[in-house]
Amino acid sequence: MQQQNQSMQQSQPMSQVPNIVSTKDQLYLADMLSWNLNACKKAHFFAQNCQTPEIQAALEEAGQMHQRHYDKLLNHLNSQSQTTN
Repeated sequence: MQQQNQSMQQSQPMSQVPNIVSTKDQLYLADMLSWNLNACKKAHFFAQNCQTPEIQAALEEAGQMHQRHYDKLLNHLNSQSQTTN
């Protein structure tokens, strides 16, 4: 009976998000930053070495998109760390 009550409590969503970032969250955020930075650099590299203007423009656009995602993540993390300090 007690085990059933514990499983019911665990299945309910949290009423408020905790004010911490777990180690798993930190690792995932670091991975996201790394993926976006790597994709940005690769797109820029391939765009510089591309001879077809249409493909070059598409690669530059993709690189800029990844740069925006990287910047958004970084700005959000910086703003969150400033509000907690």
